[in-house]
Amino acid sequence: MTDTRGPQPQYEGYATGPLPGEREPAPGPSGPYHPPQAYQAPGGGTQGGQQRPGPADGTLGGAQGVGGAQATRKPRTGARTTPRTRKARLRVAKADPWSVMKVSFLLSIALGICTVVASAVLWMVMDAMGVFETVGGTISEATGSNESNGFDLQSFLSLPRVLIFTSVIAVIDVVLATALATLGAFIYNLSAGFVGGVELTLAEDE
Repeated sequence: MTDTRGPQPQYEGYATGPLPGEREPAPGPSGPYHPPQAYQAPGGGTQGGQQRPGPADGTLGGAQGVGGAQATRKPRTGARTTPRTRKARLRVAKADPWSVMKVSFLLSIALGICTVVASAVLWMVMDAMGVFETVGGTISEATGSNESNGFDLQSFLSLPRVLIFTSVIAVIDVVLATALATLGAFIYNLSAGFVGGVELTLAEDE
């Protein structure tokens, strides 16, 4: 059989040159392959695990490579953090009259004792300043006559009488405060049944 295709063109590099497996390696320093980068690394930094020389003195970038580590962002220490506040909305649905009576009784007793002590201290201060003597002399002269010396304020406002009068007022205050507080608890329970009671908002800081 005769070949009728005629002479075939010869391609340069394949027909005359060596095969790819038979080519000699290109001259140059041997080392790992580094792909090209779009942006140039800063001078003295590291690239691909190797140190690059600096732009000016040509020394190794071991000393200047620390600058690359300083480029990392540091946490802001001066930032203020606003504490979160948890809130709970509660409603006072009922007040126990018995507990209200006990608490009001103790508070009214404490208030009565404070009233008696304050009256005694006030009387001593006014007596030391001479208020009773001055005012009593003026009243005696105004109400006195030829037959009587007038009204004696000092004997009327003596310390025992003042303490007795103040104690009676304190006892009445204890009874009235306890009764009014207990009655108020009953009235609150009745009104809370209609309107739902008093709502409170409690907050807790974390």
